[in-house]
Amino acid sequence: MSKRRALPVTIADIRAAAAAIAGEVMRTPTIAAPALSALTGAEVFLKLETLHPTGSFKERGALNKLKSLTPAQRKAGIIAMSAGNHAQGVAYHAQRLGIPATIVMPEGTPFTKIERTEAYGATIVLRGEGLAEARHAANALAAEDGLAFVHPYDDKAIIAGQGTIGIELLTDVPDLDAIVVPIGGGGLISGIAIAAQALAPAVEIVGVQCARYPAMRQALRGATPNFSVAGGQTIAEGIAVKEPGRLTSAIVAALVSDIVLVEESALERAVDVLSSVAKLIVEGAGAASLAALFTAPERFAGRKVALVLCGGNIDSRLLASILMRGLVRSGKLVRLRVEISDSPGVLAKITGIIGERGGNIVELYHQRLFQDVPVKEAEVDLVVETRNPAHVGEIVRALGAGGFRTRQLSSMAVD
Repeated sequence: MSKRRALPVTIADIRAAAAAIAGEVMRTPTIAAPALSALTGAEVFLKLETLHPTGSFKERGALNKLKSLTPAQRKAGIIAMSAGNHAQGVAYHAQRLGIPATIVMPEGTPFTKIERTEAYGATIVLRGEGLAEARHAANALAAEDGLAFVHPYDDKAIIAGQGTIGIELLTDVPDLDAIVVPIGGGGLISGIAIAAQALAPAVEIVGVQCARYPAMRQALRGATPNFSVAGGQTIAEGIAVKEPGRLTSAIVAALVSDIVLVEESALERAVDVLSSVAKLIVEGAGAASLAALFTAPERFAGRKVALVLCGGNIDSRLLASILMRGLVRSGKLVRLRVEISDSPGVLAKITGIIGERGGNIVELYHQRLFQDVPVKEAEVDLVVETRNPAHVGEIVRALGAGGFRTRQLSSMAVD
């Protein structure tokens, strides 16, 4: 029996899911991204799953699963566990269909995802540090209250629903060389891979995981996932999954060529670049596909590559921090320490030099008491907005020419 016949979900299942959710889930666009192509060396296309009402692809599988429930199951209600996007997809469509919904979420879930899920009428239960603990709590509540469990990824109906992305993507851009897909539990990449195998078998399917949660990559390489090692804070909490699914692991092993691991710095840069260059708001998990191109550019150079931007639900405070750190990383926001004599008029001279050279002072700290300097001297720390690293050098040289010893304190590497 071929691998295709052995898989738990078929292209027929995905086509049936497409028919089931048609008109109730947005058919999202695929757009060319020339600015990202120039930056990465690949011909980049973006599948904008961020445009769904709930901000992620999860609506597809959630609705397909809910439509498969019996009338008795709908009446009793459903329960799901999620870090946020599956929660919102389930809650949104459960409310539309009149199905009572309970969502178990990890205790560290971003506030924006909790609030949005509650806004769709779901009952929220916070349990555990991650998805594994939330899943155990959800299973217990499902058994106790007789609720149908809507798994976020290890379910045939969920996988088939997510696979509708593959049909749309390959309809829009049929001659792709590769599709890069973020992996948490594997439902998204499993569905897309099955669709691609049927519609364009030459297309390479490449997964991407954050380095702190590499369980699916370990499984793909024949290693037993080390659940005790995986963990830690990540901006890609949507794919921070310690245990890959049973169904999805089989599909990934059969159809996915490789999984790229990306560090937090690459994820952060991807969120920043998508916002500043592509003008798209994307969460850490959604930006993982672009982070893969930053991490392994030689793998994709010169190829026609689609990136699945799977979600856009990022906390505004986190986004603000990432954008500001991006300015530091690019040399457009620097911290300078200037040694001065503690006498009248000196600060005015410093600010005048910086202003004359086109720098914009954002913050200023005048250090007299807590620095190892003589009593008649002081140090001034200035956060300065600049055009680029060359402009920083110009300002530092001008301060030096004015008699002020200056050094740059910014420690983040420039991309």
